[in-house]
Amino acid sequence: YYHKATRMHGATGENLLRLLESRLDNIVFRMGFAMTRAHARQLVHHNHFLVNGKKVNVPSYQVKVGDSVELREKSRQIPNIQLAWNMAGSGGAAEWVTRNVEGFSATLDRLPEVEEIKIPIKENLIVEFYSR
Repeated sequence: YYHKATRMHGATGENLLRLLESRLDNIVFRMGFAMTRAHARQLVHHNHFLVNGKKVNVPSYQVKVGDSVELREKSRQIPNIQLAWNMAGSGGAAEWVTRNVEGFSATLDRLPEVEEIKIPIKENLIVEFYSR
C-alpha cells in the first residue's frame, strides 16, 4: 500500500490511510455490518457480501467511490450481523457511507478525510519508516 500511496497525488500519509480505509473488510466494518475489523474480515472471506451485485471474498479488495456493498440474502438472519447492523443504525456507521437499512446494503459516497478517521495514528511515522 505504501508504494501505491507514493505514486498518488497529495500527501503520502493521507493517501495511505485512504487506501487502507477503502479495503472491503474495513468498509464492511465502517458500514456497520460487523462489530470489529476481524469479524468483518471473516465475514468477507466467508462470502457474505456482494459488491455491485458480484460475490467478493477478498478482504483486501479496494472498494471504489460509488460502489454498493450488500449483505447476501442467505446471511441476513445471522444474529451477530443483525446486532451490528442495528447498533450502527443508532449512530455507529461512518459519515461517508449511505446505508439502505431495509436492503441490508450501503454505498461508499466518498473517501474519508484524515480528520474523520477516528484512529489515533501518526501517518507521518509510517511514511518515515517505509521510506528508508
